[in-house]
Amino acid sequence: MTETPPLTVDVVSDVMCPWCFIGKRRLEAALRSVPDLNVLVRWHPFQLDATLPKTGKDRQKYLSDKFGGLDRANAFYSQIRAAGQEEGIPFAFDAITLSPNTLDCHRLILWSNDDDLQDEVVERLFKAYFLEGQDLTKSETLVRISDEAGMQSDLVEQLLETETDLDKVTAQIENAQNSGITGVPCFIIDGRFVLAGAEKAETIAAALLHAEETRANPQAAMSQ
Repeated sequence: MTETPPLTVDVVSDVMCPWCFIGKRRLEAALRSVPDLNVLVRWHPFQLDATLPKTGKDRQKYLSDKFGGLDRANAFYSQIRAAGQEEGIPFAFDAITLSPNTLDCHRLILWSNDDDLQDEVVERLFKAYFLEGQDLTKSETLVRISDEAGMQSDLVEQLLETETDLDKVTAQIENAQNSGITGVPCFIIDGRFVLAGAEKAETIAAALLHAEETRANPQAAMSQ
C-alpha cells in the first residue's frame, strides 16, 4: 500500500512584505484548525521591488517615493498595523531604517530547505525585520539568523560572499512572475488551487480541505 504524499502548500512571498508575515500567521492558524491533514509547506521567492540596490534604500525615502509622500504611506501602514495586531504581530515599522534588497534573504531561505529549516528561517527573518528593524542587507545579520535557526552558519557566511544560487533565486522569481503572480503572499495548494493575498485562516483551511477531498476523490472535483 502506497502512502499518500503530503498535501503541498507553496508560498510565494517576500521577506520585506508585511502582508506575507500576516499571511504566514493565518496559514499557521489554518493548519492548526485541520490537524488531521498532512501538509508540507514550501517557501518560494518574490521581490516586491527588484530595483532596490544591494545595500538597500533609506526607509523614509523609499516609502515617500513609493506612496507619493509619507502621509499616504503612514495611512497605508496603519491598516497593516491593525491587521497585524489581530494576528498577534506587533509591527515596529518605526524601527525600520532601511528597505532591503531581499535576494540574499531568499538565498538563505533556499539553503535552509536542505536542513528542513525553512519555516524557522522565514520566521526569524520576518521577526528580525518587522519587529526589531534589523538590517537584512548585512551578511552578519543573515549569518546570525542562520546560526540561531540551526544551520551551518560558517558555511552560510562563506556562501554569502559568493554569488552561489543567485541565478537560481532570480529564475524562480521570474518563473513566479511569468506564471501570473503579481503580488504576494500567494498560496498554491496541491499545485491546483491558488489563493492570492493574505486570506483569512478560515478561507485557507477551507481550501486545504477542498484540495484534500478532491485529491482523494477526483470525481468530487468534476462535480463542483
